Amino acid sequence: MKEHYKKIIQSIGEDTDRPGLKTTPERAAKAFQYLTAGYKEDVDRVINNALFPSDNDEMIIIKDIELYSLCEHHLLPFFGKCHVGYLPNGKIIGLSKVARVVDIFSRRLQIQENLTRQIAETLLNHIEAKGVGVVIEAKHLCMMMRGVEKQNSIMKTSCMLGDFRSKSSTRSEFLSLIT
Repeated sequence: MKEHYKKIIQSIGEDTDRPGLKTTPERAAKAFQYLTAGYKEDVDRVINNALFPSDNDEMIIIKDIELYSLCEHHLLPFFGKCHVGYLPNGKIIGLSKVARVVDIFSRRLQIQENLTRQIAETLLNHIEAKGVGVVIEAKHLCMMMRGVEKQNSIMKTSCMLGDFRSKSSTRSEFLSLIT
């Protein structure tokens, strides 16, 4: 990857031997590997049986989980926050595992719409919840730095599964609690 970054930098007319760029290809390769580390993560291993029996039947919400991802169309970052809610069905998941699931999928080349669904479906399947809701609010540098250059635009996506989809009162409760 380092050699590819060197060629990219040279292709824009830069001198990769000048002091400021000598180690840039290596640093860029390491950064890209870090930003796409989600490909090397296994959801089952990360959740690692952190499911606990519970008779709680009230909604559980984890709000404002930071996320950073790369747009699969331009390889530019998008970043924001993710809100997750679920209705337990006899078990709950360790709090940090929800954030880890968000990280696994956001540290891949993505579009926000797919990212939202991947998080929701993964949690629904692993927790076996009555329902899961996920809302992501993010700013996209591909829209801010290039193209239409709209600095203040925020994209919001949602995925509602189970009771969050079929019961408007559940969906409304979730949406009001994350606002």
